[in-house]
Amino acid sequence: MPDITYAVVDPATGETVATYPTATDAVIDDALTAAHRAGARTGTVADRAALLRKVADLHRERRADLAATIVREMGKPLEEAEGEIDFCVDIYTYYADHAAAFLADEPIDIGAGQGGAVVRRSPFGVLLGIMPWNFPAYQVARFAAPNLAAGNTILLKHAPQCPASAAALEQIFLDAGFPEGSYVNIYATHEQIARLIADPRVRGVSLTGSERAGAAVAEIAGRHLKKVVLELGGSDPFIVLSTDDLDATVDQAVAARLDNTGQACNAAKRFIVAEPLHADFVVKFTDRLLARSPAAPLSSQAAADHLARQVDAAVAQGATLASAGQQRGAYFPAGILTGVTTEHDVAHQELFGPVAMVFAATDEEDAVRIANDTPYGLGSYVFTTDPEQAERVADRIEAGMVFVNGVLAESAELPFGGVKRSGFGRELGRPGIEEFVNKKLIRTLVRG
Repeated sequence: MPDITYAVVDPATGETVATYPTATDAVIDDALTAAHRAGARTGTVADRAALLRKVADLHRERRADLAATIVREMGKPLEEAEGEIDFCVDIYTYYADHAAAFLADEPIDIGAGQGGAVVRRSPFGVLLGIMPWNFPAYQVARFAAPNLAAGNTILLKHAPQCPASAAALEQIFLDAGFPEGSYVNIYATHEQIARLIADPRVRGVSLTGSERAGAAVAEIAGRHLKKVVLELGGSDPFIVLSTDDLDATVDQAVAARLDNTGQACNAAKRFIVAEPLHADFVVKFTDRLLARSPAAPLSSQAAADHLARQVDAAVAQGATLASAGQQRGAYFPAGILTGVTTEHDVAHQELFGPVAMVFAATDEEDAVRIANDTPYGLGSYVFTTDPEQAERVADRIEAGMVFVNGVLAESAELPFGGVKRSGFGRELGRPGIEEFVNKKLIRTLVRG
């Protein structure tokens, strides 16, 4: 029996809209064979860049349908779903524009009269991508674009609740003209995924998802000596040390918490405010966050129920909850937990939904201590009017990304990834194309 059910369940209604058949072992074997064979037909960098431009164009042309599918599968507000597709267009275009430069031979200066040396980048081969539900198109883009540009081929196992997006994206790569097997969608089971990771034809794995899934995949990959990139959870700190416009800073804080209805790994989740600003910040933040309580559901009833259990446990340990209302099915109201310290269990958890935690910090040192007292290390935010303090604090935060005096500033050229239990490896930017390429040294000596 399959251990995964691929189905579209509208979180707004709980209705099962469509189900998709789980792949048989024969289908998986055929997919791997096709991906392995396609590796010899990936063409030149210029060829692949041209195909990526077509992928970008098709995302633009099919924007409305792709966005509507995302809304139906995981409840994202339509405007945000459309923005997600726009970001995908940027990513595919970025790698189409820059792949040739990123993959060009890199000469090494070894001194006069000693011959020459270059580092040449070549593809790994077949890669397995395991993608999450919260950004059904964007997560695929940041994995697929650089790796297809590099000449790798892809088996893509999407989240069980996003099978329609998975099928639509596969069709885009086919319609763009990528050779058969270059990008293959698979509705695979956990057992089939384990076998794929073990297969010597699969040369690397990239997973975006939970810590539990990441640990399971990394364990199997480690046994078989496979390269892995993991982008896992986050509980990003939003540090407020000083401001000349508290209202504007609060608006940024609300935007950082409510992105994707709070269901983003790199959304701000822990708000750490210097004591001189803390009381006023809490009042303004509470008013504005609750007033903007999402009209969209979380991804599922199960996701909302899990968040409710976390919030209830925090209140039971002494935190105070201000809420915009009551949970209704998958709809979860915005909320703020105050009176939280690093002694509370919730301080070390990820709240995947529109609930914020607010901490009081006595000074800069205390703010950095609270920010780093977490198992996670994905993103972070620092707000201060002092440039030297911003530099100092950014340097000390244990995270893969720091944004100073701004939020929602990601772009295709900026590398994305974390440290600690948020995973390892990078996507996007130049580092995103470096993860699954062989950096081969070619050293030529002068014959005497």
